[in-house]
Amino acid sequence: MKNRYRITTLTGVLLAVGLSGCATSDPMNESGVDGGGDSSAIVVGSQDYYSNEIVAEIYAQALESNGYEVDRQLRIGQREAYIPELESGAIDLFPEYSGPVLQYWNPDTTARSSQDVYDELSKTVPEGLTTLEQASATDQDAYVVTKEFAEKWDVKTISDLAKVKEDITLGGNSEGENRPNGPRGLKNSYGVTVDFTPIEDGGGPLTVKALEDGDIQLAIIYTADPSIKENDLVVLEDPEGLFLSSNIVPLASDDLESGVAEVINSVSKELNSSELISLNARSVNEELPAATIAQEWLAQENLG
Repeated sequence: MKNRYRITTLTGVLLAVGLSGCATSDPMNESGVDGGGDSSAIVVGSQDYYSNEIVAEIYAQALESNGYEVDRQLRIGQREAYIPELESGAIDLFPEYSGPVLQYWNPDTTARSSQDVYDELSKTVPEGLTTLEQASATDQDAYVVTKEFAEKWDVKTISDLAKVKEDITLGGNSEGENRPNGPRGLKNSYGVTVDFTPIEDGGGPLTVKALEDGDIQLAIIYTADPSIKENDLVVLEDPEGLFLSSNIVPLASDDLESGVAEVINSVSKELNSSELISLNARSVNEELPAATIAQEWLAQENLG
Protein backbone atom coordinates (compact mmCIF):
# COMPACT_ATOMS: atom_id res chain seq x y z
CA MET A 1 0.00 0.00 0.00
CA LYS A 2 1.48 3.35 -1.03
CA ASN A 3 1.21 5.99 1.68
CA ARG A 4 0.77 9.74 1.60
CA TYR A 5 4.05 11.35 2.59
CA ARG A 6 2.76 14.74 3.70
CA ILE A 7 0.49 14.12 6.66
CA THR A 8 1.94 14.46 10.12
CA THR A 9 0.08 13.33 13.18
CA LEU A 10 -1.18 16.87 13.82
CA THR A 11 -2.33 17.32 10.24
CA GLY A 12 -4.09 13.98 10.35
CA VAL A 13 -6.01 15.04 13.45
CA LEU A 14 -7.02 18.36 11.87
CA LEU A 15 -8.07 16.62 8.67
CA ALA A 16 -10.19 14.13 10.59
CA VAL A 17 -11.89 16.90 12.56
CA GLY A 18 -12.52 18.98 9.44
CA LEU A 19 -14.02 16.13 7.49
CA SER A 20 -16.14 15.01 10.40
CA GLY A 21 -17.68 18.47 10.51
CA CYS A 22 -18.26 18.43 6.76
CA ALA A 23 -20.01 15.08 6.86
CA THR A 24 -22.16 16.03 9.82
CA SER A 25 -23.37 19.23 8.17
CA ASP A 26 -24.08 17.61 4.82
CA PRO A 27 -27.38 15.72 4.62
CA MET A 28 -26.76 14.96 0.94
CA ASN A 29 -23.65 12.86 1.60
CA GLU A 30 -24.56 9.39 0.37
CA SER A 31 -21.10 7.88 0.52
CA GLY A 32 -21.65 6.14 3.85
CA VAL A 33 -18.26 7.42 5.06
CA ASP A 34 -18.32 8.98 8.51
CA GLY A 35 -15.96 11.77 7.48
CA GLY A 36 -13.25 10.88 9.97
CA GLY A 37 -11.24 9.02 7.35
CA ASP A 38 -7.71 7.70 7.60
CA SER A 39 -4.77 10.10 7.65
CA SER A 40 -3.06 8.07 4.92
CA ALA A 41 -6.07 8.11 2.60
CA ILE A 42 -6.58 10.38 -0.38
CA VAL A 43 -9.89 12.18 0.10
CA VAL A 44 -11.90 12.23 -3.15
CA GLY A 45 -14.99 14.43 -3.29
CA SER A 46 -17.83 15.05 -5.71
CA GLN A 47 -20.70 17.43 -6.34
CA ASP A 48 -24.26 16.47 -5.57
CA TYR A 49 -24.63 15.61 -9.26
CA TYR A 50 -24.79 12.06 -10.53
CA SER A 51 -22.39 12.57 -13.44
CA ASN A 52 -19.79 14.21 -11.21
CA GLU A 53 -20.15 11.34 -8.75
CA ILE A 54 -19.41 8.85 -11.56
CA VAL A 55 -16.19 10.67 -12.48
CA ALA A 56 -15.15 10.91 -8.82
CA GLU A 57 -15.78 7.19 -8.43
CA ILE A 58 -13.61 6.55 -11.50
CA TYR A 59 -10.82 8.55 -9.86
CA ALA A 60 -11.25 6.66 -6.58
CA GLN A 61 -11.23 3.20 -8.13
CA ALA A 62 -8.30 4.02 -10.43
CA LEU A 63 -6.28 5.11 -7.41
CA GLU A 64 -7.27 2.03 -5.42
CA SER A 65 -6.25 -0.26 -8.27
CA ASN A 66 -2.82 1.41 -8.11
CA GLY A 67 -2.42 0.75 -4.41
CA TYR A 68 -3.67 3.99 -2.89
CA GLU A 69 -6.11 4.19 -0.02
CA VAL A 70 -9.14 6.39 -0.74
CA ASP A 71 -11.66 8.11 1.51
CA ARG A 72 -14.80 8.98 -0.51
CA GLN A 73 -16.68 12.18 0.34
CA LEU A 74 -19.31 12.09 -2.41
CA ARG A 75 -22.47 14.07 -3.13
CA ILE A 76 -21.27 16.96 -0.97
CA GLY A 77 -23.37 19.64 -2.62
CA GLN A 78 -22.86 22.52 -5.01
CA ARG A 79 -19.75 24.66 -5.47
CA GLU A 80 -20.54 27.02 -2.62
CA ALA A 81 -20.48 24.04 -0.24
CA TYR A 82 -17.38 22.13 -1.31
CA ILE A 83 -14.91 24.77 -2.54
CA PRO A 84 -14.08 25.84 1.05
CA GLU A 85 -13.29 22.18 1.83
CA LEU A 86 -10.94 22.04 -1.15
CA GLU A 87 -9.29 25.32 -0.21
CA SER A 88 -8.79 24.18 3.38
CA GLY A 89 -7.17 20.90 2.35
CA ALA A 90 -9.97 18.74 3.75
CA ILE A 91 -10.53 17.31 0.26
CA ASP A 92 -7.52 16.20 -1.81
CA LEU A 93 -9.03 15.48 -5.23
CA PHE A 94 -12.16 16.68 -6.99
CA PRO A 95 -13.49 16.48 -10.57
CA GLU A 96 -14.43 20.03 -11.58
CA TYR A 97 -15.56 21.89 -14.71
CA SER A 98 -13.01 24.36 -16.00
CA GLY A 99 -15.20 27.31 -16.97
CA PRO A 100 -17.63 27.44 -14.04
CA VAL A 101 -14.95 26.96 -11.40
CA LEU A 102 -12.78 29.64 -13.04
CA GLN A 103 -15.75 32.01 -12.85
CA TYR A 104 -16.18 31.11 -9.19
CA TRP A 105 -12.71 32.43 -8.41
CA ASN A 106 -12.62 35.09 -11.14
CA PRO A 107 -16.12 36.25 -12.13
CA ASP A 108 -14.68 38.83 -14.54
CA THR A 109 -12.61 36.41 -16.61
CA THR A 110 -12.59 37.02 -20.35
CA ALA A 111 -11.27 33.54 -21.19
CA ARG A 112 -13.69 31.50 -23.27
CA SER A 113 -11.89 28.80 -25.29
CA SER A 114 -10.97 25.45 -23.76
CA GLN A 115 -7.23 26.10 -23.64
CA ASP A 116 -7.52 29.72 -22.54
CA VAL A 117 -9.87 28.76 -19.71
CA TYR A 118 -7.60 25.94 -18.58
CA ASP A 119 -4.48 28.11 -18.70
CA GLU A 120 -6.12 30.87 -16.66
CA LEU A 121 -7.59 28.40 -14.19
CA SER A 122 -4.15 26.90 -13.62
CA LYS A 123 -2.92 30.36 -12.62
CA THR A 124 -6.03 31.24 -10.58
CA VAL A 125 -6.46 28.26 -8.25
CA PRO A 126 -5.70 29.22 -4.64
CA GLU A 127 -2.44 28.33 -2.96
CA GLY A 128 -2.35 24.66 -2.05
CA LEU A 129 -4.31 23.51 -5.12
CA THR A 130 -3.24 22.55 -8.61
CA THR A 131 -4.93 21.55 -11.85
CA LEU A 132 -4.13 18.14 -13.29
CA GLU A 133 -4.60 17.48 -17.01
CA GLN A 134 -8.10 18.27 -18.26
CA ALA A 135 -10.12 15.69 -20.15
CA SER A 136 -11.49 16.34 -23.63
CA ALA A 137 -14.89 15.50 -22.13
CA THR A 138 -17.07 18.54 -21.62
CA ASP A 139 -20.20 18.94 -19.56
CA GLN A 140 -21.19 22.42 -20.54
CA ASP A 141 -23.80 24.56 -18.84
CA ALA A 142 -26.28 25.57 -21.54
CA TYR A 143 -29.61 27.27 -22.03
CA VAL A 144 -32.13 24.72 -23.25
CA VAL A 145 -35.69 25.06 -24.56
CA THR A 146 -38.26 22.62 -25.88
CA LYS A 147 -38.45 21.94 -29.60
CA GLU A 148 -41.98 23.40 -29.64
CA PHE A 149 -40.80 26.66 -28.07
CA ALA A 150 -37.85 26.90 -30.45
CA GLU A 151 -40.09 26.39 -33.48
CA LYS A 152 -42.84 28.74 -32.26
CA TRP A 153 -40.46 31.68 -31.79
CA ASP A 154 -37.78 30.67 -34.32
CA VAL A 155 -35.19 30.51 -31.57
CA LYS A 156 -31.78 29.03 -32.36
CA THR A 157 -29.42 31.23 -30.36
CA ILE A 158 -29.61 32.91 -26.96
CA SER A 159 -29.87 36.28 -28.69
CA ASP A 160 -33.05 35.07 -30.44
CA LEU A 161 -34.79 35.09 -27.04
CA ALA A 162 -35.08 38.86 -27.40
CA LYS A 163 -37.84 38.44 -29.99
CA VAL A 164 -40.03 36.20 -27.82
CA LYS A 165 -43.33 37.99 -27.11
CA GLU A 166 -44.16 36.32 -23.82
CA ASP A 167 -42.64 36.21 -20.36
CA ILE A 168 -39.71 33.83 -19.98
CA THR A 169 -38.89 32.04 -16.75
CA LEU A 170 -35.48 30.46 -16.29
CA GLY A 171 -35.23 27.36 -14.10
CA GLY A 172 -32.13 26.07 -12.35
CA ASN A 173 -30.47 25.44 -9.00
CA SER A 174 -31.03 28.33 -6.61
CA GLU A 175 -27.33 29.22 -6.71
CA GLY A 176 -27.74 29.93 -10.44
CA GLU A 177 -29.81 33.05 -9.82
CA ASN A 178 -26.69 34.97 -8.82
CA ARG A 179 -24.10 33.22 -10.96
CA PRO A 180 -22.60 34.88 -14.07
CA ASN A 181 -24.82 32.81 -16.39
CA GLY A 182 -28.00 33.55 -14.43
CA PRO A 183 -30.58 36.26 -15.16
CA ARG A 184 -28.10 39.11 -14.61
CA GLY A 185 -25.60 37.63 -17.05
CA LEU A 186 -28.32 37.01 -19.61
CA LYS A 187 -29.42 40.63 -19.32
CA ASN A 188 -25.88 42.00 -19.54
CA SER A 189 -24.73 39.81 -22.44
CA TYR A 190 -27.90 39.60 -24.52
CA GLY A 191 -30.30 42.25 -23.25
CA VAL A 192 -32.85 39.56 -22.40
CA THR A 193 -34.86 39.83 -19.18
CA VAL A 194 -36.15 36.66 -17.54
CA ASP A 195 -37.72 35.65 -14.27
CA PHE A 196 -36.10 32.89 -12.23
CA THR A 197 -37.51 29.90 -10.38
CA PRO A 198 -35.31 27.53 -8.33
CA ILE A 199 -35.42 23.82 -9.17
CA GLU A 200 -32.96 21.94 -7.01
CA ASP A 201 -32.01 18.95 -9.16
CA GLY A 202 -29.10 20.22 -11.21
CA GLY A 203 -30.97 20.24 -14.52
CA GLY A 204 -32.39 16.78 -13.87
CA PRO A 205 -35.84 15.25 -14.38
CA LEU A 206 -37.67 17.88 -12.32
CA THR A 207 -36.17 20.61 -14.48
CA VAL A 208 -37.00 18.76 -17.69
CA LYS A 209 -40.59 18.19 -16.52
CA ALA A 210 -41.01 21.87 -15.64
CA LEU A 211 -39.73 22.77 -19.09
CA GLU A 212 -42.04 20.36 -20.89
CA ASP A 213 -45.04 21.36 -18.73
CA GLY A 214 -44.46 25.03 -19.53
CA ASP A 215 -43.81 26.02 -15.91
CA ILE A 216 -40.49 27.39 -17.18
CA GLN A 217 -39.51 28.26 -20.74
CA LEU A 218 -35.74 28.18 -20.34
CA ALA A 219 -33.54 25.80 -18.36
CA ILE A 220 -29.88 25.40 -17.51
CA ILE A 221 -29.02 21.79 -18.36
CA TYR A 222 -25.60 20.24 -18.80
CA THR A 223 -24.80 19.28 -22.38
CA ALA A 224 -23.71 15.77 -21.37
CA ASP A 225 -27.16 15.03 -19.96
CA PRO A 226 -28.81 12.26 -22.03
CA SER A 227 -32.22 13.84 -21.41
CA ILE A 228 -31.47 16.47 -24.06
CA LYS A 229 -31.47 13.92 -26.85
CA GLU A 230 -34.14 11.71 -25.32
CA ASN A 231 -36.62 14.59 -24.97
CA ASP A 232 -35.71 16.31 -28.24
CA LEU A 233 -34.67 19.48 -26.40
CA VAL A 234 -32.85 22.31 -28.14
CA VAL A 235 -29.54 23.71 -26.87
CA LEU A 236 -29.32 27.39 -27.77
CA GLU A 237 -26.13 28.63 -29.39
CA ASP A 238 -24.12 31.13 -27.35
CA PRO A 239 -22.47 33.62 -29.74
CA GLU A 240 -21.44 36.01 -26.96
CA GLY A 241 -19.72 33.30 -24.93
CA LEU A 242 -21.82 33.69 -21.80
CA PHE A 243 -21.00 30.07 -20.96
CA LEU A 244 -17.29 29.37 -20.71
CA SER A 245 -15.75 26.23 -22.15
CA SER A 246 -16.25 23.52 -19.55
CA ASN A 247 -13.88 20.56 -19.66
CA ILE A 248 -13.66 18.09 -16.80
CA VAL A 249 -10.53 19.05 -14.88
CA PRO A 250 -9.24 17.39 -11.70
CA LEU A 251 -8.40 19.81 -8.88
CA ALA A 252 -5.85 18.36 -6.49
CA SER A 253 -3.85 19.23 -3.42
CA ASP A 254 -0.48 20.28 -4.74
CA ASP A 255 1.43 18.14 -2.26
CA LEU A 256 0.05 14.78 -3.34
CA GLU A 257 2.78 12.48 -4.55
CA SER A 258 3.44 12.46 -8.29
CA GLY A 259 2.03 8.97 -8.76
CA VAL A 260 -1.46 10.25 -7.96
CA ALA A 261 -1.29 12.75 -10.82
CA GLU A 262 -0.08 10.05 -13.19
CA VAL A 263 -3.07 7.84 -12.39
CA ILE A 264 -5.63 10.63 -12.73
CA ASN A 265 -4.04 12.04 -15.88
CA SER A 266 -4.32 8.60 -17.48
CA VAL A 267 -8.06 8.69 -16.74
CA SER A 268 -8.45 12.18 -18.20
CA LYS A 269 -6.66 11.09 -21.37
CA GLU A 270 -9.34 8.47 -22.08
CA LEU A 271 -12.45 10.40 -21.00
CA ASN A 272 -14.15 12.13 -23.95
CA SER A 273 -17.57 13.73 -24.36
CA SER A 274 -19.29 10.83 -26.11
CA GLU A 275 -18.13 8.39 -23.42
CA LEU A 276 -19.29 10.76 -20.68
CA ILE A 277 -22.76 10.92 -22.21
CA SER A 278 -22.79 7.11 -22.35
CA LEU A 279 -21.76 6.89 -18.70
CA ASN A 280 -24.51 9.33 -17.76
CA ALA A 281 -27.07 7.38 -19.78
CA ARG A 282 -26.20 4.20 -17.88
CA SER A 283 -27.01 6.03 -14.65
CA VAL A 284 -30.25 7.57 -15.91
CA ASN A 285 -31.62 4.71 -18.02
CA GLU A 286 -30.21 1.61 -16.33
CA GLU A 287 -30.24 3.15 -12.84
CA LEU A 288 -26.86 1.64 -12.07
CA PRO A 289 -24.84 2.92 -9.10
CA ALA A 290 -21.83 5.12 -9.81
CA ALA A 291 -19.46 2.46 -8.46
CA THR A 292 -20.64 -0.13 -11.00
CA ILE A 293 -20.51 2.29 -13.91
CA ALA A 294 -17.00 3.37 -12.93
CA GLN A 295 -15.74 -0.19 -12.47
CA GLU A 296 -16.97 -1.32 -15.87
CA TRP A 297 -15.62 1.75 -17.66
CA LEU A 298 -12.18 1.33 -16.09
CA ALA A 299 -12.13 -2.32 -17.14
CA GLN A 300 -13.18 -1.38 -20.67
CA GLU A 301 -10.36 1.18 -20.87
CA ASN A 302 -7.84 -1.19 -19.25
CA LEU A 303 -7.32 1.29 -16.43
CA GLY A 304 -8.69 -0.77 -13.55
